Amino acid sequence: MRLRHIEVFNAVMLTGSVSAAARMINVTQPAVSRTLQHAEVQLGFPLFQRVGGRLKPTVEAQTLYPHIERLFAQLDEVQRLSVNLKAGRGQGALRVLTVLALSYEVFPRAMHLFREKHPNVVVNHQALHSPQIVSSLVLQEADVGYVFSAVSHPALAQERLAERRVMCVAPKGLVSARQAKSGLITLAQLSKLPVIALDGQDPLGTLLAHTVRDSGAGLNEVITVQTYHVALALAHHGVGVAMVEGCTAASADRSKVDVLALEPAIATSVHMLRPIARPNSITTRAFTRCMQQALQQLA
Repeated sequence: MRLRHIEVFNAVMLTGSVSAAARMINVTQPAVSRTLQHAEVQLGFPLFQRVGGRLKPTVEAQTLYPHIERLFAQLDEVQRLSVNLKAGRGQGALRVLTVLALSYEVFPRAMHLFREKHPNVVVNHQALHSPQIVSSLVLQEADVGYVFSAVSHPALAQERLAERRVMCVAPKGLVSARQAKSGLITLAQLSKLPVIALDGQDPLGTLLAHTVRDSGAGLNEVITVQTYHVALALAHHGVGVAMVEGCTAASADRSKVDVLALEPAIATSVHMLRPIARPNSITTRAFTRCMQQALQQLA
């Protein structure tokens, strides 16, 4: 299929009729009909059947369409990237992305430090999941991003900022006073308690799952969640023990929970990501130093 065929096919799939498709892509109805016919001749099978005055896609068309949708999504990314390249970066502004877990304690501390030295720079912040941060940086929709896992992407540069230990946040009374005072809990001890697990698609969730499997200790997982602060909130409400990284554990309400380091120690790393195509600006470097200082404050 040629690009023109794909454009017309997509318009008809979206609108369900030749007339509506013609209006959508600003061409005549005969032009849409001819293009569809030409596409079907090239493909060797029909794409639509006329049913009750509307065009019903054939099985072949329905099979093709998910691939067409992905193609248009990629074209949309190209358009967005082109707009961003043309616009450049606003002077005196910094676009920062962080994973949600870094937005509660680390980012506010970093922002306070940054404002002391750069009061005239306006910071635009968004908290996103790691894949969204990578996508936004590749499309140059932001200047810098901060995530928990190393990312290998040819369009991005990265720098390791700090290492944080996995912590267990247990509702008060779930572990003994002696153990709470020790500040440590082993996987074997944890296996006897209700656990709030992290989604297997999360980098930390994957790391924890592998560690637990390798240790041979089975955990009593009562619920699986996608974000660390949801796990922490559940621990605050007594649902079970949350296994989170140290930045999230720093937000724990010690009147409701005990915070214990997991043994054996499992480390997670905080990484800075930025688009290689853009220069590593003074403000980007300055904000990254502030993030590093904020992480050190929480150590």
